[in-house]
Amino acid sequence: MSAKQKRRKHIPMRTCVVCRQSFPKRELNRIIRTPAGEIIYDPTGKAPGRGAYLCHNLACWEKAVNGKFLDRALKTKLTPAHRAALQLELERRQALQGQTSDDG
Repeated sequence: MSAKQKRRKHIPMRTCVVCRQSFPKRELNRIIRTPAGEIIYDPTGKAPGRGAYLCHNLACWEKAVNGKFLDRALKTKLTPAHRAALQLELERRQALQGQTSDDG
């Protein structure tokens, strides 16, 4: 292979569990069920456990927190405490989005 013909790097694609759209893995948010059974937000995308991906759309986050999408994807039943923790992350995201829209 010559220097001019570089191989394109493979970009892993993942699907949002709510809207079912495919995105590059790094553009999505990962929620995991740890081996201990906890449900947490994984900002690095590398923590061990069963993962489910959500896009940045706040409507997808709201549906995931309030619906059965994460239950199905993580193959577990989310407790009210898990939903409350994810709700806090959703509210943080809503506040950040509100700040950026006020600046423009």
